[in-house]
Amino acid sequence: MLDSLLALGGLVLLRDSVEWEGRGLLKALIKKSALRGEQVHVLGCEVSEEEFREGFDSCVNSRLIYYDLFRDPLSWSKTGEAFPEGPLGVLRAICRRADPGPATIALDSLSWLLLHLPCTAVCQTLHALSHQNSYPGDSSPVKQVHVLGLLHEELHGPGLVGVLSSLTQTEVILGGLMGQASAHVLFRKPQQRPTYQTSWFSILPDFSLDLQEGPPLESQHHPDPHTSLVDPTTHLTFNLHLSKEEREAKDSLILPFQFSSEKQQVLLRPAPGQATSHIFYEPDAYDDLDQEDPDDDLDI
Repeated sequence: MLDSLLALGGLVLLRDSVEWEGRGLLKALIKKSALRGEQVHVLGCEVSEEEFREGFDSCVNSRLIYYDLFRDPLSWSKTGEAFPEGPLGVLRAICRRADPGPATIALDSLSWLLLHLPCTAVCQTLHALSHQNSYPGDSSPVKQVHVLGLLHEELHGPGLVGVLSSLTQTEVILGGLMGQASAHVLFRKPQQRPTYQTSWFSILPDFSLDLQEGPPLESQHHPDPHTSLVDPTTHLTFNLHLSKEEREAKDSLILPFQFSSEKQQVLLRPAPGQATSHIFYEPDAYDDLDQEDPDDDLDI
């Protein structure tokens, strides 16, 4: 599962909720990237650096470059530790880095950035990170950049979530059933139809991913055996069903607009002794009988 999520470059959007948090899966993806030899840049906004690094071994922590925005998010300390250009300036600096190798950029969280910065600026920066190798004038292009964005979906409206979804190459919606977490993954590949995949998993204490089988189908619905089914047509003022006799009477009924063969004979053939009528027409001088120019009498 982790390999498929990191197979494509660009933005990987992790949509979690209060019931099913996504920071564990984010750290599992970070560990996978670090073990592959990539340099991982973490923009930390919601938890401290010590809490975020907790659970990683020394090999993974050595490849993490942590930008701590949690301690002084608004640059009030003026101690030189803050970032004068703000979070977006940090992301642009990551793009201008000298190391040309593959990299992973983790945003913890994208919701924090959207709540504190203009949405257009955040979306433009995400597009630059996930769709371009470098900024104009940069002589050291970045190869294969993965951007992992953790989004708390319940904090945003459907319009903003839809805009972010249009920027992603891989979208992960976290959910679950009966205490077991699931990930519904949408892959968008260039010039191909989107593909879907559902995986059931659990996060181990060392942030390894343990894939599991999903719960049985019969456990996904719990009907109450004491609840009787109610017929919605019981108290109607008309009947939706026909008995056998009513159906036969309906089929044998001749509707007024239907002509039987006997009725056609009566209407088309006059009865013996019945007087017939004829129409005699004599054209006058103003009648138009020219078939080639039927409008010559309009005097146009």
